[in-house]
Amino acid sequence: MSDRDTPTEDASPDEDRRQSGRAWRGSDAPLRADGGEASEASRASSERRADGGEANNESRVSSELRSDGGTETEGADDVRLDPWGSSTIADYRKLFEQFGIEEFDEALPEVPDPHYLMRRGVIFGHRDYRPVADAMREGEDFASLSGFMPTGDPHIGHKMVFDEIIWHQQQGGDAYALIADLEAHAARGLSWTEIDEHARSYVLSLLALGFDPEDGELYRQSDNRELQDLAFELGTEANFSELQAIYDFGGETNVSYMQSVVTQMADILYPQLDGPKPTVIPVGPDQDPHMRLARDLAARMRYFGVREAFASFEAEADERVLLRQAYDAREEYAEDAELPRCGEAADWLRTREPAPPDARESAVEKLENAGKEPIRPRTRIFDRRATDAAFEALIEAVSGEKRVYDEHVDAFELDEGEAEELAREVELENGGYGFLPPSSIYHRFMTGLTGGKMSSSVPASHISLLDDPEDGYDKVKSATTGGRTTAEEQREKGGKADECPVYELYAYLLSGDDDEFAKEVYEECVGGERLCGGCKEQAAELMESFLEDHQEKRAEWEEKLDELDIDLDSGRKRA
Repeated sequence: MSDRDTPTEDASPDEDRRQSGRAWRGSDAPLRADGGEASEASRASSERRADGGEANNESRVSSELRSDGGTETEGADDVRLDPWGSSTIADYRKLFEQFGIEEFDEALPEVPDPHYLMRRGVIFGHRDYRPVADAMREGEDFASLSGFMPTGDPHIGHKMVFDEIIWHQQQGGDAYALIADLEAHAARGLSWTEIDEHARSYVLSLLALGFDPEDGELYRQSDNRELQDLAFELGTEANFSELQAIYDFGGETNVSYMQSVVTQMADILYPQLDGPKPTVIPVGPDQDPHMRLARDLAARMRYFGVREAFASFEAEADERVLLRQAYDAREEYAEDAELPRCGEAADWLRTREPAPPDARESAVEKLENAGKEPIRPRTRIFDRRATDAAFEALIEAVSGEKRVYDEHVDAFELDEGEAEELAREVELENGGYGFLPPSSIYHRFMTGLTGGKMSSSVPASHISLLDDPEDGYDKVKSATTGGRTTAEEQREKGGKADECPVYELYAYLLSGDDDEFAKEVYEECVGGERLCGGCKEQAAELMESFLEDHQEKRAEWEEKLDELDIDLDSGRKRA
């Protein structure tokens, strides 16, 4: 769940997202007068590169980036999400297809005053974000949380996550930012001295960018006893085989490493300790395994579950689809359509070929065994881990017609939503958590300035928020671009902004909330009006200005850091 210190290479979510990205650029707006024209020297010779450098074979090879902004990587199409690895994602569509991540564009109209990262498609996917958007619109409680593993200096890739947390706080949400120091120590082997140094730096940048510590919560995993107690409880619902399957842990994996995973699950659910509320976790797509496990654990910690049922017996999800079909067709086979029997439904189902076909045999068998019992829709509230007192309270709370069994209550006058709400109320009144499944939003990885992935181990590939502003300027000026081989070719064919790390800087950071500016940079580039030398000069100046301003604000917060309710000196120096 923590934002990785070494982001994997960038890729556009898919061609549809790129089209939607073009759509926001596509209005007829006047171009900027200061559009970053190349210098006279760069215009003088068509044999010079469009970015102002000499054209040569080596530079041509380095500029042959994929159209999705990443480099061609062997095996990249075999998507495997590893929160601690360096997996590459060549095609974000596979995240929708293989892991059930939803396209954010579909939820965007429901978000009030969306952040520019949402509008521009940088935030490309989500998992169950609509409850957060609903709470935002209705003025109800919601929360956002993300963590940062302090393994190096914060850089512009981390700024995206900082901005997402801050924006949700500004929209009225409870904001939580944590230092994943236990994870850094267990998974990366950092000393506590190193962790303290980096933790201080992350907190300063978060505050300098606008996080309000009076209205939010900052904590470190190692100091939060409530978090550790929750992690212990969650650990009772997880096992080694599960962690092995998700994270490829083996016999050599140390126990603290495995415990750090459960601690991260507790981080994700921590905002709900004072009551269930929609909670969003902004992450990169490589962190999705954490989100899926957290959602599973949130469900397992619930006292009760709710689902549709049709008779006293239990049925799997695909069997319930067939039972619904059989019930809806009751007038075709039932002697009394007002009271269809399970045996009659079995006979009907046996002679049909409904989908899914694999469940037909088992569904028919269960219906036959139920015999003359009526097949009748009802809402089932079943016991997951409820106390005896909570189950008795549930029985009393269900009004109207009901059937009570050893491990579930069937309610005939409640729909699933009403039953879910009632079950959560009973759970909370009887000491349970009542967790809502946590939501997540996923942002694209930034391409490194040198092309390929941005890595903290390659200083030229990224810009640290601690870089000297002049160094930031120089890094941008030296960056790879999506320019053509020569200035003449660029004027004729236009640049390839969708492949350009420098354009990403405009879209992700330098344009801020000004969509028109980002659009104009794009249109000038692809229209051949903007050459790379001038474009990089403008970006470099903006980057230098941003770093100067950011570091001034860091210095201001440095003087007030001791006033915050977070201990940035762990006291664990022996480890």
